Amino acid sequence: MALHVPRAPGFYSMMKEGARHYAGMDEAVFRNIEACCQMSGMTSTCYGPVGMNKIVINHIGKHFITKDAATVLQELEVAHPAAKMLVLSSKQQEQEAGDGTNLCLMLAGFLLKEAESVLRMGLSPTEVVSGYEKALEMAQKMLEDQVVGQVSDVRDIAQVEPLIRCAVMSKQFGLHERLARLISEACISVLPQGGHFDVDRVRVCKVLGGSVDGSRLIGGMVFRRAAEGDVTQVIPESGRVKVAVFACPVDFLQTETKGTVLMETAAELANFSAEEERIMEAQVRSLAEAGARVVVSGGKVGELALHYLNHYNILALRVSSKFDLRRLATATGAIALPRLTTPTAEEMGSCSRVVTQEVGDTNVVVFEEDNCKISTVLLRASTENLLDDLERAVDDGVNAYKALTRNPRFVSGGGATEAALAVKLAAAAEAEPGLEQYAISRFANALDAVVKTLATNCCLNGAETLSKIHAELAAGRKHIGIFCDPDSGESAVANVSERGLSDLLLVKQWALRLACRSACTVLSVDEIIMSRPAGGPKPRGPGGDDDD
Repeated sequence: MALHVPRAPGFYSMMKEGARHYAGMDEAVFRNIEACCQMSGMTSTCYGPVGMNKIVINHIGKHFITKDAATVLQELEVAHPAAKMLVLSSKQQEQEAGDGTNLCLMLAGFLLKEAESVLRMGLSPTEVVSGYEKALEMAQKMLEDQVVGQVSDVRDIAQVEPLIRCAVMSKQFGLHERLARLISEACISVLPQGGHFDVDRVRVCKVLGGSVDGSRLIGGMVFRRAAEGDVTQVIPESGRVKVAVFACPVDFLQTETKGTVLMETAAELANFSAEEERIMEAQVRSLAEAGARVVVSGGKVGELALHYLNHYNILALRVSSKFDLRRLATATGAIALPRLTTPTAEEMGSCSRVVTQEVGDTNVVVFEEDNCKISTVLLRASTENLLDDLERAVDDGVNAYKALTRNPRFVSGGGATEAALAVKLAAAAEAEPGLEQYAISRFANALDAVVKTLATNCCLNGAETLSKIHAELAAGRKHIGIFCDPDSGESAVANVSERGLSDLLLVKQWALRLACRSACTVLSVDEIIMSRPAGGPKPRGPGGDDDD
């Protein structure tokens, strides 16, 4: 008779063996706060124009050298349930505003760190959450008073470029002037009349070699590959180049079922091959008669088809990505046909010219268009890692332009807005009755911690710099923040508005909102219940013991 071992009484009697349960302030709330603070502290050294880079190696062994918080969090694959909330808020910040992901993550971590001190003093999480919600409402109203101006015309490059420059400066300090100019020109060139700006209309083509100064803007699509046949460029003397786009291979399609052909003589074999050639020649001839000068294939281009394309002086290009094929169809106004047929006039696209250029040691095919719907930023750099980081900076700048079209107002950068909000919230906390004043005061301390972190990353004394800023604000001066000179690299406390350092209002609004909401969500969790993981034992890592 086997012995019966009774299961543990209480909560574990309801769950499968292997489940875990944490409850209470010490096991749930403080543990969640500790995990979130560690994660936000990891990216806090990346904040600012001279922040440090991180080397991240993802699960497939790819290396990332970047200080973009969104990229770091995406490749780390955070598993802690509370820390994941902060990751989700950072992703939402990138989707809504395109910038400020590190600010959102840092502020959430500082809010939780400040909440821990008042929780140990005896306040309940409900009171802290209520105070934070009230502080957020106050901060959003105060933020409206910090607006220093707005862009009157989003098509004016003189007004747009300074704001794009500030967004790119935190990612590529020293290269921000060149990148901001390229991004501004690219975004303005594809902005539709009276329509919404689509970030997918600005593409990036990376070519290894050279320097960043060799980067340039091309109106149209650029593909980093050579043409398939002998025809490498189509430049019409007058009119436009007609383009036929196919989502299928330009070749004989295989039948769905296998078949067998019995040939008894050499003449039958010759006739069979001649029939294939006749069909393909008729197909290519019909394309040439329809006016197609360029054929783009979503699959391979067969040798027989390529022979007749060269014969009729038609440029052939293979595009393996269905997304790039769709963008090319948008840029040229064509319709990607699923079958190899002769397109009608409505299904065929057009562009100004198609040329093959040699950029460094790489051949690229350029579909140029004077009034294009899609523009491409051709990036040059000496290493692959720098190219990837430049692409992320361009993506942030394009998203910043999208936010600018939604709300053209902007506030002072360099920590000036956070410092001003912190001073006003601290004064409002003193006039607030009840226990919520402690949470509002801690909200102000969290904003001060953001300014202190920026000062530390700029090689300044954090506490001393924060005191100088508060003293300047108390004396009645406005827009006092930290300015880092791009020429000398030195940082100092100054009027950042006069130096042209500004941030978009929409970025600050979403960062405050998402950081506060994610911190309140973490504080409102009092229990963690983890079910038993599905499946068998985890796979053995490299160097493990075979007997395990």
